[in-house]
Formats: sequence, C-alpha cells, structure tokens
Amino acid sequence: MSNTPIELKGSSFTLSVVHLHDAKPEVIRQALEDKIAQAPAFLQHAPVVVNVSALEGPVNWPQLQKTIAASGLRVVGISGCNDTELKAEIERAGLPLLQEGKEKAPRQISAPEPAPVVTPVTKTRLIDMPVRSGQRIYAPHCDLIVTSHVSAGAELIADGNIHVYGMMRGRALAGASGDKEAQIFCTHLTPELVSIAGEYWLSDKIPAEFYGKAARLLLINDALTIQPLN
Repeated sequence: MSNTPIELKGSSFTLSVVHLHDAKPEVIRQALEDKIAQAPAFLQHAPVVVNVSALEGPVNWPQLQKTIAASGLRVVGISGCNDTELKAEIERAGLPLLQEGKEKAPRQISAPEPAPVVTPVTKTRLIDMPVRSGQRIYAPHCDLIVTSHVSAGAELIADGNIHVYGMMRGRALAGASGDKEAQIFCTHLTPELVSIAGEYWLSDKIPAEFYGKAARLLLINDALTIQPLN
C-alpha cells in the first residue's frame, strides 16, 4: 500500500464535444433536447466538453451554462475560447478552460510540426461471449474482436479496429486514441452509435440500405463512410 493518501496519474477518456453555434439559451435548449432524444442511453447525463469557438458577440454565459446543465449533460470543461471577457466569466463559473486541437496564434514562419505519434496496434483482444447492456470493453493499443452479439447499452472501445461477428446493437468506438486508419467491421449493423477517431454517427445516420446488414465503416478525407462488407 502507498504511504501517500493520493496518486496523480495520467489517463485518457473518450468525451463528446458540443460545438455551440448560437448563444441563445432557448435555441440551445431545444437543439440539445432533440439530440439527446435520438440516443438517450448514450447522451443522458454524459460528460461533455463545450466548444465555444463559433460564438460571436456578447454571451450570457451563466444562463447558457444553466441551459446546458438542465438538459442533463455534465460539462467537464470548455474549449475554443479566445474572448477575454468570456474566459473570465467561464473561470468565475469554476469551469476549466481546455485546449482542443491547434490553438489560434499570430501567423509566423516556423518549422513544420511533427506528425502526431499514433501508438501502433500490436495485438488483438478477443471476446467470445455476448456483451450485455451496461458492459464496457476497452482494447488499449490493439484491435477488438467480438464473436457474439452486442446488446443495446453496451460499449466497445478500441485503439485499433473493431470486429463484431454478431448483432451489433450497442456503441462501437474505434481509433479511440486518434488512429484515423482504424475501421469497424460488423456482420449485422444496428448500432446506437459508431465512431472512428472521434467522428461519430448516431443510429439515424446509418443509411437504410446498410441497416441490419454486413458493413464496414472507415474514414475517407476525415469523413465517416460506410461500405458493404464483402
């Protein structure tokens, strides 16, 4: 047992980012209610980061924060804030300001940035039994293969590819560490949500001709794309 009462360790989590394009609380309230209604099991009480980079002009942040909290979402941080007054309001509200992607800065000539390091996938995690509602299975630095059904409310997360050789009713998040080459393969696609490297679709985005069929999902030009699984 450690002699210290706490330990500080690095970790990573998969979070949704809510990009605000309007500062009117009533508009945001209705938009959030509509979005949560599409996938309540995934979004209700979900921790989220709120991106405010698209907001312009004066923002009533206390009212906007109350509106988001009333929807059931749990705000864990704010990103994309470049307005000094808005930053001060967010800090007074006790919310952390986060950096998401490249931060805006004055233009200057500099050496090219090195390509992001993606941890290579070296092995595979194999699940030979059904994944039931409420279960979450994570395959760090590797692919994930499930040879049985995945129930609604279950979640599969892998830094590499995800293969499901059965009914896929839950959520599948491939490329969780940022690998845009990751793919999702499924023999019976009926998911609540699919995601590759943070780009995601809810169930209503799955084209009707692929719903319930064998399919593969991948990123093409950073856009989520679906193809038949031949």
